[in-house]
Amino acid sequence: MEVIEAINKRRAVRDYVDRPVERSTVERLIHAAVQAPSAMNLQPWAFAVVLSRDRVHGYGSRAKSWLLANFEQTPLGRSSEGPRLRQILEDKERLLFYNARALVIILARSPDAQSAEDCCLAAENLMLAARAEGIGSCWIGLSRPWLDLATTKRELGIPESHSVVAPILLGYPKEWPEPHGRNPAEIHWLG
Repeated sequence: MEVIEAINKRRAVRDYVDRPVERSTVERLIHAAVQAPSAMNLQPWAFAVVLSRDRVHGYGSRAKSWLLANFEQTPLGRSSEGPRLRQILEDKERLLFYNARALVIILARSPDAQSAEDCCLAAENLMLAARAEGIGSCWIGLSRPWLDLATTKRELGIPESHSVVAPILLGYPKEWPEPHGRNPAEIHWLG
């Protein structure tokens, strides 16, 4: 798939078939991720990967429970989108990690703001590479507060000094969602 086609066809996938994502496939996607540009070529990213569907589901359940109990204390709960996000979490039918077969957590090894931005560039590369290989992805920002807890990081084996930037689900989609369309770009020609 050409890069422009992958960009135009990438969708947030929230329904996956019961087919594992192979370790070698995730390694290829991470290789694509680390081709992203970074400020001063510092490459501030690291990756934590979960390939067990049961563990992914368990972490999603625990993250959702923790968020429901602590939502107002998180930046998400204090945001203008807080009420809508809380409503999403309160839906008993909705799984936070959508039965995905894999979870890739992109981590910033430095607290510098630029490091998080660079990790976002790596995340986009990973999601586009996944789409080109027929793998669906979904960035689950709601899970970030739980994943970034010191206790969660210790349990998962993530260095406490690393910050969770992009929790990304991977799996083979039951179907590709239809596009939602995009607003026209606001462009200011400056000369």
